[in-house]
Amino acid sequence: MMKSSFNKCFSSSTNSSQFFTLFFFFTLSLTALILVSCWNHSPNISPFFVSWKWKGEENSSSIAPYGSHDGEKLNTNFKHKGANKKNLRDHKYTKLERIESKLVKARYSIKEASKIRNSTSIQHDQDYVPHGPIYRNANAFHRSYLEMEKMFKIFVYEEGEPPMFHNGPSKDIYSTEGLFIHEMQMGRHYHTNDPNEAFVYFLPFSVVMMVQYIYVPGAYDRNSIGLSINDYIQIISHKYPFWNQSLGHDHFMVSCHDWGPIASAYVDNLFNNSIRVLCNANTSEGFNPTKDVPYPEVFLKTGELTGLLEGYPPSQRTTLAFFAGHLHGHIRYLLLKTWKNKDQDVQVYDEIPEDVSYHSKLKSSKFCLCPSGYEVASHRLTEAIYSECVPVLISDNYVPPFSDVLNWKAFSVQIDVKDIPNIKKILMGISQRKYLKMQRRVKQVQRHFVPNVPPKRFDVFHMTIHSIWLRRLNVHIHDDDQSY
Repeated sequence: MMKSSFNKCFSSSTNSSQFFTLFFFFTLSLTALILVSCWNHSPNISPFFVSWKWKGEENSSSIAPYGSHDGEKLNTNFKHKGANKKNLRDHKYTKLERIESKLVKARYSIKEASKIRNSTSIQHDQDYVPHGPIYRNANAFHRSYLEMEKMFKIFVYEEGEPPMFHNGPSKDIYSTEGLFIHEMQMGRHYHTNDPNEAFVYFLPFSVVMMVQYIYVPGAYDRNSIGLSINDYIQIISHKYPFWNQSLGHDHFMVSCHDWGPIASAYVDNLFNNSIRVLCNANTSEGFNPTKDVPYPEVFLKTGELTGLLEGYPPSQRTTLAFFAGHLHGHIRYLLLKTWKNKDQDVQVYDEIPEDVSYHSKLKSSKFCLCPSGYEVASHRLTEAIYSECVPVLISDNYVPPFSDVLNWKAFSVQIDVKDIPNIKKILMGISQRKYLKMQRRVKQVQRHFVPNVPPKRFDVFHMTIHSIWLRRLNVHIHDDDQSY
């Protein structure tokens, strides 16, 4: 009866075989239209894993995503080029478009991974699987790191002569700048000799070396440094198309000198657009955490880490809090004025006694105070982590390293400057159980701050490259000299 009624309904127009044929082609066409629509309306994804920004939504992170673009803008740009179905079939993709296509796929992969809120990554890794609360999202970070290893390519400009270019210090407080430049010159990781296949371009100048060779001590005139950087970018922008193509958005510099931010200001697009990897990550001096990268400052007196990566077990940490350092800036002035020679639990020195070992005090203290000096950056942060001492950050306007993936609240204490008189009360208020958890996490996060030579996966070099990778993920470069 049902079969008879069905045939009766369709007998006047077509038979059942024709109907199913038409239905099949209709479904196929509809599927194709949906896939094209999904491609043209790809979401904007913030590199900061705790919050993924989609069109019409507010970002809940304290660090907003950079270079936001939504599906409509992408689609409009494509139509502006006169695209239609025939052009879409016949279009020959440029190398830049292929790079952007890879980034779209990587964004989607990371976004999907971010939905899994496990404290341990589900990705397989023979070396290290990110886990625990030290990460904002362990699975998203791991997925992003693996995508970076698979596809990220960096071109290093060959122009410029040492020592101010292609060179940097490997000792003292600027050591990480020199070690990074050296590693990029070695070309062991992420390096490409073909600039057309690069995702980002490294500007290999060293502000530290410029200060040493062209700055006149006591002159207080930094024009020579800024103008040298300006001249260098003029040279590469005339020789290569890449700077003008992106207005600097896919270029990056590295500087651990306090003057790094000021020196970059001599080129507007370098200051405003480019990725600046800076130890002096001071938001009051123009550091923009949505496009710039905070870089750890490491003090390697001899250029080696020998004896620095160890600490006493918690049972042998008899000092509550420790700091020793010169009177640099108002924060240290307040710290020394409040606590110097005042309390054996909070030991603060401007000059450490000759019979006291600085590194032994780090290793035998529960908390290590890390106040800013004249600038926000301080190597005391990495010294605390190397000594397995819980760092206490006391600063204004400072963005901690790798805070796009690391949850600093899980393994450090952050104290406002106004609360310096309450340091002991705040630290004594942390239970032994919580302290032991934080101290274990410091030991876990240590691997991300170690400058290995040669670099090892997940160490400070690779983590810095990963931060650069995140910033590049959130920028779209066009062949028509526009980027967003």
